[in-house]
Amino acid sequence: MPHIALYTFGVLKSPLADPAPLTREFHDSSEAVYRTISQHPGYLARAEAADGDRGTHFDLDWGAWGEFAVPAWYGKGHTVETIALAATLSLWTDVRPAFDAIYTGLHRAALNRRHDWFERTGHPGYVCWWVSDGVIPTWQDGVSRLEHLHDHGPAPHAFTFHHSFAPEGTPTRIEGIGPKSGQVR
Repeated sequence: MPHIALYTFGVLKSPLADPAPLTREFHDSSEAVYRTISQHPGYLARAEAADGDRGTHFDLDWGAWGEFAVPAWYGKGHTVETIALAATLSLWTDVRPAFDAIYTGLHRAALNRRHDWFERTGHPGYVCWWVSDGVIPTWQDGVSRLEHLHDHGPAPHAFTFHHSFAPEGTPTRIEGIGPKSGQVR
C-alpha cells in the first residue's frame, strides 16, 4: 500500500545559532512538536540524523533518507553559524492523518507563529507525494517535488493537502480539506 511523503522547508529570518529570543523560541519548541507529531495516528517515520545533532544539516548522516539538500531558492548559509532553515521529511499512511497532525495541536500553534520565525519567500512551504510501500524518500526527492510544485502547480507528482491526488493520480478531495467542489482557487 502506498504512503504519503511530506517534505517541509522554510527559510528562517535569522540563523539557528542566533541567540535572539524568537530564534530560541523556535528552536526550543521543535523537540516537543516532533514528539507530538511522532505519536499521531498515521505517522510512520521521519528523517533523523544517524549521528544526532552534531554539525549542520548538510554534514550529517541521514542514512536511507539520503544526503541533505535544499531548494535552489535557499540563499543563506550552510555553516553552524549561518544556517537559517527548517526542513522535515516524513512518511504517513495517508493524506488525512498528515493533514490532521500538521493542523492541530502543538504544530498548529507553531504554524500560527510562522511569520515571526520564517521569511515570506513566495515559494511553497511543503509538498506531498505518494511513494510505494517500503520506499524511503530522500531529501533530494523532497527538493525536486517542492520545486516542481512551485514551477507547475499541484499534480500527481507533487501536490498539497488542498489540491491532493489519489495514488493512481486522480484528483481527490478529502472532507474538510481544500476547495469545495465547483470552487476555483
